[in-house]
Amino acid sequence: MSGHSKWATTKHKKAAIDAKRGKLFANLIKKIEVAARTGGGDPGGNPTLYDAIQKAKKNSVPNDNIDRAVKRGSGVGGEAVDYVEIMYEAYGPGGVAILIECLTDNRNRSASDVKVAITRNGGTQADVGSVSRIYDRKGVVTVAKQQAKPVSEDDLLEATLEAEPEDIVDGGESFQIVCDPTNLVEVRKAVQDAGLDYDAAEVEFRPQYDQAVSDADGAAKLFKLLDAIEDVDDVQNVYSNEDVPEEILESLDA
Repeated sequence: MSGHSKWATTKHKKAAIDAKRGKLFANLIKKIEVAARTGGGDPGGNPTLYDAIQKAKKNSVPNDNIDRAVKRGSGVGGEAVDYVEIMYEAYGPGGVAILIECLTDNRNRSASDVKVAITRNGGTQADVGSVSRIYDRKGVVTVAKQQAKPVSEDDLLEATLEAEPEDIVDGGESFQIVCDPTNLVEVRKAVQDAGLDYDAAEVEFRPQYDQAVSDADGAAKLFKLLDAIEDVDDVQNVYSNEDVPEEILESLDA
């Protein structure tokens, strides 16, 4: 579900996806409701809603659930919940900088639950701005490598060049096209115009630098902390800037 930090792309993270599918569905539905409430219930005229629905479908959220979320968000068939976005900041083992994105209908509950997850798992809450200053908002379009015709980095560069992508990152099973947030829709449309499918198109936070975590014990504690934060109901995304060597990741997987 997203954060798309390096941590979020490790096998450690992927192994936990199925166990958290219920929370994943709930978070995707929240995104749809908020997008519909903010920009209207027509995906054709609301790119944020269009992309939220696309991501939900890619994650196998039932169409009925999606349709109900759109109706609630746009004020049809029941009153929508008034969600607000809140950011929390923390430091983990080894000085790893953690940015926590919440979507909630109860600020006090979110603040309490996030604080407990951080302090009980070896983290430290950070002052506002101390972590967020090292993150940049970026548009990210995720494209699977394996499609009807395998996709290469050159294919994506050629398809999106006029939309001015900033970078194309190899994420293993997919590519991530990074761009200015204001260009997100144009990059996504360029991918579609080239006849390619995409998994997600959304605004994320990307760290300006990585923080090395060079011992297995520190990495294990960090992943435990990140898992605990992600388990909080109101948490949408967790971003972190750790750089863990491959051999340590393999030892933890084992």
